[in-house]
Amino acid sequence: MASEFLPFALPDIGDAEIDEVVDSLRSGWVTTGPKTKRFEGDFAAFLGGGVDAVAVNSATAGLHLALEAVGVREGDEVVTTPYTFTATAEVIRYLGAHPVFADIDPKTLNIDVTQLRSVLTPRTRAIIPVHFGGLACEMQSILEIARAHKLAVVEDAAHAFPATCGGRLIGTLDSDITVFSFYATKTITTGEGGMVVTRRPEIAERCRTMRLHGISRDVFDRYTSAAPSWHYEVIAPGYKYNLTDIAASIGIHQLKKAWSFQKKRGRLASRYDAAFSRLPLVLPAHPADDDVHAWHLYVIRLTPDSSIERNEFIEEMARRGIGCSVHFIPLHLHPYWRDTYGLEPGDFPRAFDAYQNAVSLPLYTRMTDSDQERVIEAVSTLLSR
Repeated sequence: MASEFLPFALPDIGDAEIDEVVDSLRSGWVTTGPKTKRFEGDFAAFLGGGVDAVAVNSATAGLHLALEAVGVREGDEVVTTPYTFTATAEVIRYLGAHPVFADIDPKTLNIDVTQLRSVLTPRTRAIIPVHFGGLACEMQSILEIARAHKLAVVEDAAHAFPATCGGRLIGTLDSDITVFSFYATKTITTGEGGMVVTRRPEIAERCRTMRLHGISRDVFDRYTSAAPSWHYEVIAPGYKYNLTDIAASIGIHQLKKAWSFQKKRGRLASRYDAAFSRLPLVLPAHPADDDVHAWHLYVIRLTPDSSIERNEFIEEMARRGIGCSVHFIPLHLHPYWRDTYGLEPGDFPRAFDAYQNAVSLPLYTRMTDSDQERVIEAVSTLLSR
């Protein structure tokens, strides 16, 4: 058994991030201020396509702001996937609306477009596609459905930075809003944090207002003005969702590494693919040849030919000093969603089947070749015995 534990994920923080945080601490401005504005501008420039970026303290906050901004209200329905983290659906409930789930494509684990069509009702107001693991959904089809039914599209891109669909970066498509996550395990991190991206100025303005108590002016603008500038107005019952300059200081330099991080993750994924190609596994789906996978996750699925059950597999990997995870326990299996909406495991059989066999293997940019070899050797041993 290995003496040093190999975790499922680790952030990749360098001296540039540390120095920028120290600079913020010494500046005296530690909440939302000049570094946050810089990070927003840098992020919008990275994506291009004339987008505006609004920094928030989590992707959950961003999704909540996004749905509020596109007009989701009490009694509305929002279609999404059950194969996601609870945040995707809980923000719908924040507004008194109801999530309606559509099952997943068994290959990509993204929402199945044909299933999506079947669950639309006159109460449907929006669609939240989730780009599982960093692989983009079939966005062209989703956007066509949305346009035909006059529905808003809010992309949950927590896993998908940077990823592309049809040659375009996620965040620059024709959806209303895209929300990214910078949580500690994500492809770039600010510890906690997220970004709301949109081309619609009125949505960006609404999100900026609602992220800080519904106040009509950013505190940064008021506190840095040379002229008396204390007056503000509360124009809506907003929230406390702003990103701090300390977090943005990390994000500024993580963003500069986004493509190099993606390439490293892609190399790790390719090495896993080659090593596992003859094992009784379903390997992760890949994008079209001209598109980019963010490789936030590398999810294998055990097959009936595997010599070990999923839970035992994870336990045995842990005994070998290797951390794994499961993405995700489908929402319809959790007590709140199950009991509130009267759901059964068989209601979304593809999501249920994927969950029963899925294991997320370690994949992060600080992994060395020897780290990955440990994972490959352990997986191969367990599935070849």
